[in-house]
Amino acid sequence: MNELDEFDLRILRELQRDATLSAEALAERIHLSRNAAWRRMRRLESEGYLKARVALVDAEKLGLGLAVVIMVRTQAHDPDWLERFRAAALSMPEIISVWRMSGDLDYVLRARVRDMKDYDRLYREMIARIPLADVSASFVMEEIRETTELPLSAS
Repeated sequence: MNELDEFDLRILRELQRDATLSAEALAERIHLSRNAAWRRMRRLESEGYLKARVALVDAEKLGLGLAVVIMVRTQAHDPDWLERFRAAALSMPEIISVWRMSGDLDYVLRARVRDMKDYDRLYREMIARIPLADVSASFVMEEIRETTELPLSAS
């Protein structure tokens, strides 16, 4: 992979904010020609810096107003259990993030559900699929900041 220069970082910044930008609009924002901006954008895609272009959907408008952080501890740490846990987590669309952790917690999950009743359904489905030693959840009362933008600066 090539080293990223300031133009590459500008492209990444702009596309994190709006992935629908045309090559022409992007070029104008970063002060490059359309062709140069397009070539750089394609290179960033081929080198894996740009993983996907997505739309951010309003969860509340879809009736998924309850954000949940789920903390999981397990007694099992073998590869078979891990694969079953991974498969279960990936098969539940309400679970939008899964992190394997160091420290006291084994896993932290983020989920979006309609309400407490819907969370209870998700919880029951989760414990039916995979044995867990301890599951606790915290419910988001106020979303102060939620972003997909990574902090980018020239090294």
